[in-house]
Amino acid sequence: MGNDTALMKKTSILVGLDIATLRDLERVAPSRSRKRSEFIRAAVRKALDAEVERRMEESYRKSPDDSEPHVFHAGAWSAPRRSHG
Repeated sequence: MGNDTALMKKTSILVGLDIATLRDLERVAPSRSRKRSEFIRAAVRKALDAEVERRMEESYRKSPDDSEPHVFHAGAWSAPRRSHG
């Protein structure tokens, strides 16, 4: 994402926080700092990525791939010969 994130349209949302979470956020990313929004966006992105990973892992556990494993044997493969001519 990198610099592309800065070019993306952003939408504001209102999120209520409990006092302890707000106090911790203020210590890590003070409201007077312009980095607070960046910190919150990164935290949400990390949580979303972790949730997608968790769901995928759960799905594989529920429906494992029981087929034979596909093992690559390097000795069974030979590179095509080049013709010199």
